[in-house]
Amino acid sequence: MKNLLLIKQIYLDAFKNLGHVFVKSYFKAFAWFCFASFLIVLYAFLFRVSTGFAFD
Repeated sequence: MKNLLLIKQIYLDAFKNLGHVFVKSYFKAFAWFCFASFLIVLYAFLFRVSTGFAFD
């Protein structure tokens, strides 16, 4: 739980006093897009590992 709160605080501090609303919204959307992409890649890798895919 402590790690989750630390990540939340880092996320909030990253966007504090960033500037224009459009820039802030763009970077927030981009951060969520990157996080979602990372989760998809992680899921695909774990799926391949669990099904016995041969990484030649």
